[in-house]
Amino acid sequence: MARQPGSETLEIDGREVKITNAAKVLFPAAKITKLDVARYYVAVAEGALRGAGGRPNMLVRYPNGVDGEFFYQKRAPENRPDWIEVVELRFPSGRTAEELVPRDAAALAWMANLGCLELHPHPVRAEDLDHPDELRVDLDPVPGVKWTQVREVAGVARAALEDVGLVGWPKTSGKRGIHIYVRIHRRWSFDEVRRAALALARDVEKRAPQLATSKWWKEERHGVFVDYNQNAKDRTIASAYSVRPTPEATVSAPLDWDEMASCEPADFTLPTMPKRFKQLGDRHAGIDANPGSLERLLELFAKQGEGDAPWPPHYRKQAGEPARVQPSKAKLPVIEIGRAKRKEDALAGLERWKKRHPKVAEHLEPADVLVDSMRGRSSTWTRIRVNLQHVPAKLRPAQEPLDPDEKTLSSS
Repeated sequence: MARQPGSETLEIDGREVKITNAAKVLFPAAKITKLDVARYYVAVAEGALRGAGGRPNMLVRYPNGVDGEFFYQKRAPENRPDWIEVVELRFPSGRTAEELVPRDAAALAWMANLGCLELHPHPVRAEDLDHPDELRVDLDPVPGVKWTQVREVAGVARAALEDVGLVGWPKTSGKRGIHIYVRIHRRWSFDEVRRAALALARDVEKRAPQLATSKWWKEERHGVFVDYNQNAKDRTIASAYSVRPTPEATVSAPLDWDEMASCEPADFTLPTMPKRFKQLGDRHAGIDANPGSLERLLELFAKQGEGDAPWPPHYRKQAGEPARVQPSKAKLPVIEIGRAKRKEDALAGLERWKKRHPKVAEHLEPADVLVDSMRGRSSTWTRIRVNLQHVPAKLRPAQEPLDPDEKTLSSS
């Protein structure tokens, strides 16, 4: 393979993978290049493939690095090597897409060349697209919640899983949260897996009501949200060893439960993880050994008697789902500040609003600022809202024109 200017060719297990524009800096603060990302995934390939390998993956591409715009790509590029595997997925909309299925380190490097920092696999194997083999517990802290509380809720979730005969495998999300993966037999549908995850979320909330919540609407959340909807069909989250789009290039790090008490998300980065992996191996090496059953969680769901909970907004109305009426529209004093394609532009609008209402801003708690990442077909946009629940009624401002107001985003 002839070397092109600015490109590097990696020899990986008998395959040649060309990294174009190899010196392009994707993480300016950490001075990490595209070639660095490709080499990272080769170094941790055994673990990364245990999490994302053999599964259809949605591509999340950062062609201009973490400071530039990114986009979601369900369809694998048509111009690809013949050794790159794809599988056809069918979505509720009726559309189909051939998504990429990485099987080896060369495929991971090829994905890195596309600007894919994160790995976003579906919870199914390419051989059986209808029955997940993974239940995902996503612990998502509301603003202001400290890392120690997230770790505490992880311990509660572990105990709840053990009580129904399931083994949880924890990892840092690479940002502020913790993911716990549970391998299960391929017997249940996506809806049943989501129902089991909902039962678990409600159980965690019952065990630690001051620390955790299962409430879907952000206006009602407190502490750590146990996001059951990550188990809905077509949802993906960053898998083990994924590089996250943070200035420091943090990564999603598999953990032993014994490490949970002392770990910090910043401990695990693209530069540091290969050394840890070489010394300790993959902390999730045994994850596939003993898949579990969802029967007891599904029995718990029926015993709880609370029925279904809201689905994400772009899903069709589901049988038995409660009315999708946001609490803000029914009872809570929530106003919208602005919406923008870029998160930083939306947050700048929030700062302008605070300057106009300084006495109001004094009463806001971190969780009162609702930053919603709204996902369209191929990109995201940001909506900013403010819950005025802690602001005295006489100080509460009325809804104002949005700032910024990129109107077309609402129909993305």
